[in-house]
Amino acid sequence: MSIDTVAVTGGNGIVGEALLDHFGEHGYDTVNVARGKRREEVSDEYRTTDLLDAGEVYGALAASDADAVVHMGTIRWPVEHPWHVTYESQVVSTYHVLEAATHLGIDDVVIPSSINVLGAVYQDAPAEIDYLPVDEAHPLTPRDPYALGKHSVEVTADGFGRLDDGPDSIASLRYPWVASEAEIREEFVEPDRSLDGLREAWHHTTRDVLFSYVHAADAASVARRAVEADFSGHERFWAVAADTTAEVDNDRLVAEYYPDAEVRADLDPHETLISIDKAREVLDWEPTRSWRDL
Repeated sequence: MSIDTVAVTGGNGIVGEALLDHFGEHGYDTVNVARGKRREEVSDEYRTTDLLDAGEVYGALAASDADAVVHMGTIRWPVEHPWHVTYESQVVSTYHVLEAATHLGIDDVVIPSSINVLGAVYQDAPAEIDYLPVDEAHPLTPRDPYALGKHSVEVTADGFGRLDDGPDSIASLRYPWVASEAEIREEFVEPDRSLDGLREAWHHTTRDVLFSYVHAADAASVARRAVEADFSGHERFWAVAADTTAEVDNDRLVAEYYPDAEVRADLDPHETLISIDKAREVLDWEPTRSWRDL
C-alpha cells in the first residue's frame, strides 16, 4: 500500500515538529496528533488528542486517514514527573497507538525507544557496557522508570509484531539526545570536549550514553526511512550520529571510560561507539550531521 499521509503524535515538541517538517518536505501529507493547543505551523492538519485515552487515539488516527504513524508523544525529560507518570506516558500511549493501528489497518508504525533502554542517565547505577560497539543485541539492564518504560515499549511492539493482523512493520528507534543545531553548538562546539572537559560535561552526552547524540534533522530522516523501509514485524534500530561527542580519539576514550568492555571491531578515531550498521542495511539510512562541521 502506498503511503500518502503520515500522522505524527507529539508534533508540538521539538522532535515532533522536525518530523512533520521533514515528512512534508518529502511530499507526504502530515497530521499532528498532540495534546493541547497547536504550537507548530508545518503540519497539514492538527488533532487535539489525549494519547493516554484509547478512544481519543483511535478516533484521531481514524479521522486523520493516516497510512503510517510516527509516535513521538511521550515524556521527553522524565526528571520533572513522578515515576508512574513517566512509565505510563511511555507504555500506555504506545499500546494505544499500536492497538489503533492494528484495528485501523495502518501498516507502518514507528515508536520512540531510547539510549536509556540500556539503563543510562536517569538511574544511580552506571550503564553496564559489555562490549563495543554496542549493537541491538547488547544486554539491557534498565532500572529507572524511564528506562523500564522504553524496554516495556519494545517488548509490547514485539507482541504486536507477531499478530497476523498487526501492522506490517514496527520500528523502535533507539535515539540518544536529539538536539537542534543551536543545542549542538552550545553543548559540543563551544565547550571543551577533551578528557578534562568531558569530566565536567553534561551527563546526557558522556559515558552512560556512550558519547552519543543525533541532530534533529537526522532523527527525522531515520523515522522517514523506517516508514518507507521494507521489513516485516518489529525491529529495533540504533539511531545515533556517526561520531562521538568527544574530541579525544576512541582508543583513549575507551581506555578511560570502558576499560572492561570487549572491543569487537576496529574503531576509527571518532566513530560512534554504537553500531548503526542495522539502520544502514535495513533502512538505508546514513546520518549526515556532525557537531565537528559547525
